[in-house]
Order: sequence, then C-alpha cells, then structure tokens
Amino acid sequence: MVDASAGKLGSLRVNRRLAFVRWVRKAHGWFGLWGALLGLMMGTSGVWLNHRATLKLELPGQQQMNAQLALPDPAPATAEAMAAWLQDALELDRGPNTMRVERARPTPWDRKLTQPERWQFNFGGPNRVVQVEYWAGNKSASVRTTSNGLIATLTNLHKGVGMPIPWILLIDTLAGSLIFLSLSGVILWWETNRQRKLGVAIFAVAVTTTVGLALWPVQP
Repeated sequence: MVDASAGKLGSLRVNRRLAFVRWVRKAHGWFGLWGALLGLMMGTSGVWLNHRATLKLELPGQQQMNAQLALPDPAPATAEAMAAWLQDALELDRGPNTMRVERARPTPWDRKLTQPERWQFNFGGPNRVVQVEYWAGNKSASVRTTSNGLIATLTNLHKGVGMPIPWILLIDTLAGSLIFLSLSGVILWWETNRQRKLGVAIFAVAVTTTVGLALWPVQP
C-alpha cells in the first residue's frame, strides 16, 4: 500500500510538471507571436541606432527644410496661443508634442544685456517632424521640417518620437512580452535539458560578459 501510494504521488508530480511545461511552451509561443512584428521593427531600428554613432550612419531618405514664418500683428502673447496659431498656420493635424519656454535672462557674454524669452515647439510624428523656434519680439519664427524615410521613421517609432500614449502602452506590452519570453525560455531549457551544468556555465559567461562590457571605461 505504501509503495502504491508513493507511486501514485510520484506520477501525479510528473503529470503536474509535464502540464506546467506544456503551458509554458504554449504561452511562450503565443507571446512570441504577439511581439513578432514589433520585435522585428525594434530589432531592425535598434541595430541602426546602436551603430549610428560608431559607423557614422546617415538616415537614408531624410530631408530637412528651413524656413521663416511671418507672424500676425500682433503676435500671440503666450506660448499656448502661439502653439494654437502655429497648428493652424502650418496646417497640422494636432498640437505640439512638446513645448518649451526659456525665460528672459542675461546673455552669457555680457551680463548687462538681456536675452529675450525663447519658445520652442515640436510637432508631427515619426515620419515628419516640425520644429519651431521663436524669440520674443521677433516678427517671424524659424521653422525646420524634417521628412523621414523608412529607416528614420522606424528609429523614431523605436524612440517614441511624436507618438501618442496608446503607442507607448503598446511598446510596454512588447517589453513585458520580452521579459516573459526570457523567463519562459530559461524555464523550458531547465525543464527539458539535462546538460544543466553546461547551461549554467554559458549563462554565467553571458552575465559576466554583459556586466564587464557595461562597466568598461569609455574612452574620451
């Protein structure tokens, strides 16, 4: 009776373990499917962003145009009023993504002179960015329009440039999927591979290499 009970208990544990492994494998696949497209996009743009400084890679298809935009008389009195006017004057679909106001202050080269207030606005999305700079008292504002090609658009999507909150939350789900895929991948390997010492050694080397490179002193 004792042996039979022990056998049933052992069989139950094995069945539970197999059920757990099967669930992790299925969940691993579904999470991978959810993040497949976003992962491909992030991977492609991530490689470009990772090497753009070292290899001095330029973004293909990117075009910039500078212009001066005459202001109405009188000019908008506040940054908020200016943002609303710019949206209408530039025929933009939505207001600025960011708006920055630098208060008037003494100039760095002569403390007796006062630098006027400066307003900066960023409009647009990943494929087109419009940056506007206005110095208080001027009759015009500087407008720089950047039109992006495919790679530049992907890098802006990667960085979330000009993207709304729903996009940011969508990328959060991708980040969560990557965390789950990493953990579930380790669990699947541990449960289905008997060469655990080799796996632990590989994992230790990976951790050591990552930490070592992260702490590597940067040359000036």
